[in-house]
Amino acid sequence: MSLFIQFIAILAAIWVFIYRRDRMHVILPVALIALGVATLFTEFHWLPWLTLFLIVLLYFQDNLRAKLISRPLFSFFKKALPPMNQTELEAIEAGDVWWEAELFQGDPEWEKMFAYPAPALNEAEQSFLDNETQTLCQLIDDWKIVHERGDLSPEAWAYIKEHKFLGMIIPEEYGGLGFSALAHSSVVTTLATRSSSAAVDVMVPNSLGPAELLMKYGTQEQRDHYLPKLASGEEIPCFALTSPEAGSDAGALIDRGVVCKGEHNGEQVLGLSLTWNKRYITLAPVATVLGLAFKMFDPDHLLGDKEELGITVALIPTDHPGVVTGRRHNPMGMAFMNGPTQGENVFIPLDWIVGGAEYAGKGWQMLVTCLSEGRGISLPALSSATAALCYRYTGAYSKIRKQFNLEISDFEGVEEALARIAGYTYLLESMRIMTAGAVDLHVKPSVVSAIAKYHMTELSRVIVRNAMDVHGGRGLILGPRNYLAHCYISTPIAITVEGANILTRNLIIFGQGAIRCHPFIFREMQAAQSTDNEASLREFDSLIFRHIGYTISNIVRTLSLGLTAGLITKSPVPGPTARYYRQITRMSSALALVSDAAMLLLGGRLKRRERLSARLGDVLSQLYMSCTVLKYYEDHQRPAADLAYLQWNLENSLYECQLALNGFFENLANRPVAWILKRIVFPFGNAYRPPSDDLGEELVEPMLESNELRSRLTRNVFVGQQADAPGFIIENAFDLLAETRETRYTIRKAVKAGVIEPSPDHAAVAAAAVKKKVCTRAEADAYLAAELARHEAISVDDFSSSEFISGG
Repeated sequence: MSLFIQFIAILAAIWVFIYRRDRMHVILPVALIALGVATLFTEFHWLPWLTLFLIVLLYFQDNLRAKLISRPLFSFFKKALPPMNQTELEAIEAGDVWWEAELFQGDPEWEKMFAYPAPALNEAEQSFLDNETQTLCQLIDDWKIVHERGDLSPEAWAYIKEHKFLGMIIPEEYGGLGFSALAHSSVVTTLATRSSSAAVDVMVPNSLGPAELLMKYGTQEQRDHYLPKLASGEEIPCFALTSPEAGSDAGALIDRGVVCKGEHNGEQVLGLSLTWNKRYITLAPVATVLGLAFKMFDPDHLLGDKEELGITVALIPTDHPGVVTGRRHNPMGMAFMNGPTQGENVFIPLDWIVGGAEYAGKGWQMLVTCLSEGRGISLPALSSATAALCYRYTGAYSKIRKQFNLEISDFEGVEEALARIAGYTYLLESMRIMTAGAVDLHVKPSVVSAIAKYHMTELSRVIVRNAMDVHGGRGLILGPRNYLAHCYISTPIAITVEGANILTRNLIIFGQGAIRCHPFIFREMQAAQSTDNEASLREFDSLIFRHIGYTISNIVRTLSLGLTAGLITKSPVPGPTARYYRQITRMSSALALVSDAAMLLLGGRLKRRERLSARLGDVLSQLYMSCTVLKYYEDHQRPAADLAYLQWNLENSLYECQLALNGFFENLANRPVAWILKRIVFPFGNAYRPPSDDLGEELVEPMLESNELRSRLTRNVFVGQQADAPGFIIENAFDLLAETRETRYTIRKAVKAGVIEPSPDHAAVAAAAVKKKVCTRAEADAYLAAELARHEAISVDDFSSSEFISGG
């Protein structure tokens, strides 16, 4: 019994220090003192003293520790590492880790998050959004773009070029606008609420394309030549990566560039003979300069000893002999420019490689780094646009549309759909702003951008589906009045491009996140791949014991937080949001523990157990999403109207974390370990529930009337002032009905009381109301205008046979 007491005394003494992640030089003296005290009050036992002695010996004797433990572990670790090709390695190394690393490591330092500045537009950016962007939206008619012209109007294209919409990210010194990532995102969001086709045409040159590559990697000569022309629209860029045999797997590229000599501008120069076949290339049909990714080979060793140099990127004028462009794809019926490009044995000089010959073979790392920025801006902007549009117009429509003499917003089934739209719209706007803010901090957020791309496009699909359900037939009939259909139809495009969502969730978020965010794994991998065995063993020895301590700390922390429901950890803020910070810390600790367990148990096999790793990626994603909501709430000075939105999202995210972890435990093949992990993470069973119906009802209320929250969440939605603009039709009816609420109620009471004869003719009802002195003439006129606006808002388009055949 006394032996047991001594071990418990040691454990109790060091538990707090392990929880705090103190170093061994702090923990060992505490353990020694605890054992000494316990021995004084019980009796001497050699086992605990011997155990403590061996731990101390191994801690201080590096050579002995390396020989007995580290070297065998090092050999095992090398064998357990999953095979990784150069493309995968470059993708993992590309980009930076940011706030997601804090969440992955189990003990987020909230002060870091609060220290990130609140993203905001400067005066010039806000002016551009309020003026030039609004003017461009007025020049755009999405119905005509998609169903009549198949393109933007010449006037719209001219305006885009004149006002440098294609050069938003290009610095002012090269003639561009030099906008922040947030401004770029906001402009694309606004354009997308008017026309997704127009938004994509503007978005792509400012995302993954020649301009960004040139700014980061181009030679000075290349920048001076291309950037001013790209900024002014004189040059229209496209970037060609995807080919029939290589989509998400860039390592499978068969497009080739062979180093050879050839003629250029009448001279014999060293260059490349290129052959390619690309598809799905946005702006390719109208591009004047083609960014091309290919595998580069040097079989005659004209550049050096290496024959296969790797993926390389070059810029090629599309009027260069042998370049084929012009044909178009039809992406879900949308009209943005997209098509294939080919070339066979096209000769280009080496100095057309982005960055020059010294960047030969470095193309994939260049692309992944740039993709992590563009993916964090462009597709989140489109998703946020869909969400904001659905929030504004679906809420309004549910007040305009009546069924069974009730506004459809009064039905709980409709309210349930509206709650999802409301909650997820708040989340998407929070994610858009915080993720763009990371780019503006000069972070290349590879993992965060993957989280944003996957979850924002998936949630926009949920939002637009719910919006369509609420609109019913009004959303089904195509025509100039329909503001939802093109959002709904084009949703799969965002799901698929820049890393298909299945790939992003199952391979990238956790696969890259686990390696880059873990405090030790990436450096252990680098040590294992080093050719200097002794130096790498010393590095591994240092890392692996810190890793073991980290894992033990995660066990202690996760169990402690589980037993206390997170109450023992501090919240950085007081008030109603404090509990959510504690719960995020609890789930962060659980993720750190379960991730380590998964990597230890499965090793390289975890790469192929995609459903398991995807669930852990879901936990990381939900934690990041929760933090964006908390940051948005804090950056806007904790508005009272936002609290229900924050609570709904945090409760939903914590519940999703629980579902993902339980799914992991249920499907882990090692059942004893799964049972232990579940009891450590959830010692008293499930801890979280989905948001309540009452909370959902609170979310819907701000959607149904004009207020600051509604205006803030939908400030980037283009409404328009033209009488035939689809957004204006809905907003006009919404406003007029709100203004005449009391008059309509008074008239409805009079009809019900028999004072006014019921009639479907609103003009007759209005006239009778004046005659019976139920309301004034001015009130009756306003009532009639509101009812006519209601009728206009619920109306759909129809066409003659000839119009139908010609596309309207």
